[in-house]
Amino acid sequence: MPKSILISGGARAGKSHLAQELALKRAHPVLFVATAEANDPDMRDRIEKHRQSRPASWRTLEVTTGIGDRIIEETGGAKTVIVDCITLLVSNVLGRHCDPDGEPTDATLIETEVLSEIDGLINCINRVEADFILVTNEVGLGIVPAYRSARLYRDLLGKANQKLARHADEVYLVVSGLPLRVKPG
Repeated sequence: MPKSILISGGARAGKSHLAQELALKRAHPVLFVATAEANDPDMRDRIEKHRQSRPASWRTLEVTTGIGDRIIEETGGAKTVIVDCITLLVSNVLGRHCDPDGEPTDATLIETEVLSEIDGLINCINRVEADFILVTNEVGLGIVPAYRSARLYRDLLGKANQKLARHADEVYLVVSGLPLRVKPG
């Protein structure tokens, strides 16, 4: 029976590495779903390094929003699906609803769209006969951000992560490269 795994943790904690290790132990073929947008040279370099770290046999689907429907359309017989990452998916939705100064224009609309993305992904997980490994960041461990847009982002990602964690069969928190299994406890 397919299962879903959520991997959370801080930046550069080893989440993506763990996701890849878990995928290598699972059924192939693997579909890697990348949510990053290459909006600047640094991000383009990061995306390329990430690409190079994956086995060449894995197929990559680059999708910034509408993720659940796109995976359903393009699963292509994959038996394991990695989504890396939810953090950027939420950022992509938020970024589409900000004014030129980067401030959110309608927090209620943004929250509705983020939760719709997560519901669409959960629907996809329920429909596709594959194991899913979802990567996200835990951003709620620090201080309350000083700016409205950062607070909204932190809150929306927290809600998305909670919803995905409730649905997941397994949840891991990665700290300094060490995975701690949180669910089941």
